[in-house]
Amino acid sequence: MATTISQEVKQVINRSPFITEMLIQDVISFSNLAKYIQPKIEERLSKKVNTSAIVMALRRYTDELKQMKDEKGGKGIGYELSMKTNIYDVNLAGNDEFIKKLAVLYERVQLEKGDFLNVTLGSHEISLAISEKYKDITDELIKGETVLHQWSDLVAITIVFDGDFLETPGLLYLAVRKLAWEEINVFEIVSTMNVLTFVIKREDSIKAYDSLQSFLDDPIMS
Repeated sequence: MATTISQEVKQVINRSPFITEMLIQDVISFSNLAKYIQPKIEERLSKKVNTSAIVMALRRYTDELKQMKDEKGGKGIGYELSMKTNIYDVNLAGNDEFIKKLAVLYERVQLEKGDFLNVTLGSHEISLAISEKYKDITDELIKGETVLHQWSDLVAITIVFDGDFLETPGLLYLAVRKLAWEEINVFEIVSTMNVLTFVIKREDSIKAYDSLQSFLDDPIMS
């Protein structure tokens, strides 16, 4: 079934979170944006398209985005936001022997007392984020391993949601988009059914905390 200019404009805009944000905030020119995406729209439709038609579609879609924001604004999301400092993060090439060594950390780390530990096992790599007070133990464990990256003095910002956030389409994407908009680099993303954690640099922690709190209190569900 043939698509319309409006449908194609939406598809193109939805693939660029930064442009979506700029449209909602009224900080981008419809005319300039129309000229920028015109070649892509014409390619997708396989025909020439007037810039004015793209501008009209952009205006209509911007109104839709703002309306969606207004409908969500003020409702917020049930959540608890917290921050843990002094996180040590290590990435290394994966192997079965190292996985066996992780039992040492599981025995030492006390999550109920506020310690932090996350282990991500990829097909080729292992990512380990842990409270820095266990750095010496961790460094002893990774001796002889192929260490890809090591970072100290990081911060973990954790969101505990009321309910299953994984059942809310786009929520993770929007949270990451908010941090990207603020030019905050994320070292690790940890998620379970009701908990979402970002591991970031200490110098970005306050800005990230404020950004996520603002996002959760008034989410832009675009």
